[in-house]
Amino acid sequence: MKRIQLISAMFLLGSAPAFAFVIPSPPVLDNKAYVVMDFDSGKVLAESNSHIQLEPASLTKLMTSYIVERSLETGRLKESDPVSVSEYAWCRGTSAESCMYLPLHSQAPVLDMLRGVVIQSGNDASKALAEHIAGSEPAFAEIMNSEAKRLGMKDTNFMNATGLPDPAHMTTAYDIALLSRAIIHDNSKYYPIYAEKEFTWNGIKQGNRNALLYTDPTVDGLKTGHTQNAGYCLAASSKRGNMRLITVIMGTNSMQARADQTRALLNWGFSSYETVKPMSAGKVLADAPVWFGTESTVKAGLDRDLAITLPRGQKDGVQAVTRITPDLEAPIAKGQQVGEVVVTLDGKTIATQPVVAMEPVEEANFIVRLWHHLKRFLSHIF
Repeated sequence: MKRIQLISAMFLLGSAPAFAFVIPSPPVLDNKAYVVMDFDSGKVLAESNSHIQLEPASLTKLMTSYIVERSLETGRLKESDPVSVSEYAWCRGTSAESCMYLPLHSQAPVLDMLRGVVIQSGNDASKALAEHIAGSEPAFAEIMNSEAKRLGMKDTNFMNATGLPDPAHMTTAYDIALLSRAIIHDNSKYYPIYAEKEFTWNGIKQGNRNALLYTDPTVDGLKTGHTQNAGYCLAASSKRGNMRLITVIMGTNSMQARADQTRALLNWGFSSYETVKPMSAGKVLADAPVWFGTESTVKAGLDRDLAITLPRGQKDGVQAVTRITPDLEAPIAKGQQVGEVVVTLDGKTIATQPVVAMEPVEEANFIVRLWHHLKRFLSHIF
């Protein structure tokens, strides 16, 4: 057994490029903040004030819907579960807020309530679901903040399920992009709801306020928001070919502006960048040597696809090298990191990703461990 096995695999996407593609500058936009993120790699392609805390308005409901969807995915909720409309949740039908128009003390199934949140941006549906899940909206806000922390939304604090103004209710364009990415990745069963153009409840048909759903067939989500202080906001996602982008616009001055600016960012992003996947999840990249185990090696690979976002025309010359951690010792759990993939372009590291054990390796008996100690001692000498 060798003491160190560093490089176990190398992938070359192509030969050296004939020329370097120059990325044009992103469009100049009139808003408070924006971000463009590649869905697969999580790479930020362009941003302005993306970590500045701002009022999110109804972009808040992305977290409300995310929690409902996760509850459905895990079985905590069922789509047919009836949700009651309390006097607190009931929307009185004024023009000052968005409503699903659920009658007072009525009930509606969870799945219809979810559509009321996502498509109609219903404050009543959001509050009713919050009470159904947590008992009260303040208690639900605690769940929202816990999920935000888990997702890495470091500059977010939720005070309610709707996005109605509160001095302490803040987030950032970047954090909303992280949340949007989680919705698409974690809740794929329910993500198609974000592309639905209309929903009817209580005899009232309302259209989705995401104007891009009607004009761009590649856009399939996510959510609009507006209050006087927040301005007009939009989190959107578009998939063209094998590449998906997420954009978040906050603080524009009109519905038309948020749609036009989102369209401009998407067109810029897709024309300037491409996503490549040199390694796939589940494929064995190396048989990593293991000391003191019931097995002498462990199969190592990726638990998710390796996705790299590059300027168009630069994928040739990309190298992905698997490096295995030396002197691995049992026991090793499935999913435990045992190395990393290092991706370089023209000799410069552009990304890394953990390599994990694809199976467990238990600790061997005393005699085998003693023999391995001797072998390792001798290997260090010779």
